[in-house]
Amino acid sequence: MSLSPDSGRPGGQRPPRGEARPGGPRRRPPRQVEVVDVRPLTPRMLSVVFAGESLAGFAEPAPTAHIKLFLPDADGNVARPVAGPDGHLAWPDGRPVMRTYTPRRFDAQARTLEVWFVLHGDGPAARWAAQAEPGSRAAIGGPGGGFCVDPAAASWWIGGDESALPAIATLLEALPDDVTGQVHLEAAGPEDRIGLPAPAGVVVTWHDRAGEPGAALVDTCHRADLADDTHIWIACEASAVRKARSYLLGERMLPRPQVTTRGYWRVGEANHPDHDFGED
Repeated sequence: MSLSPDSGRPGGQRPPRGEARPGGPRRRPPRQVEVVDVRPLTPRMLSVVFAGESLAGFAEPAPTAHIKLFLPDADGNVARPVAGPDGHLAWPDGRPVMRTYTPRRFDAQARTLEVWFVLHGDGPAARWAAQAEPGSRAAIGGPGGGFCVDPAAASWWIGGDESALPAIATLLEALPDDVTGQVHLEAAGPEDRIGLPAPAGVVVTWHDRAGEPGAALVDTCHRADLADDTHIWIACEASAVRKARSYLLGERMLPRPQVTTRGYWRVGEANHPDHDFGED
């Protein structure tokens, strides 16, 4: 994502377009929704709230889960897939532009879904979000994925940049009240900082970006005082994620099950693949 969720989020090898995963369940058509509220969070981040009767039955997203956002065309129309003879989905009018996001909040009773957008670069989703207003249309697939919080984990070290703020917020809300830990967040500057729902024993520290994206997080990770039982969750630029993961597993010798890393975007790459766990 130059720095934007436009280049995708956790994904991976996908089946050919219009087909379901081999041996897996057939995909549900994306839910048609419209914008009901747009609110700035920082100069470079927007909260967009979607609503629609189609959100009835939408599953409560797990912490750090993702959705697929299908964008409208230049006329504001969202392509609709149809089920072929085999039940698989096909796009007769062409598959729309799609990006992956972490949903920030879902209200089942009101049937609303809040998504945060980083406004950076010139990607299609950032452009759409910057112009979105009540009545703007889109479609949503998912939710999928997510992170299972180990209830026995008493200590946490969490790191991320602007692209990871929604995921980190959902993760913090899922932590037990009695955990201790640190959250380190990298952003362009003080104006990009927002409040997060951290438990009382978790200290949140912000770092202004200086130099390469993720460099401040990697440096802080190297200097961290980590107990052997600390659980790690880091999501930011893909190259920085790999440096942090290599250090934590190679030099600090932390057990792999305690280290979760996600490359949400990569410098200079417009369509970073989903499901980048930084493991290569």
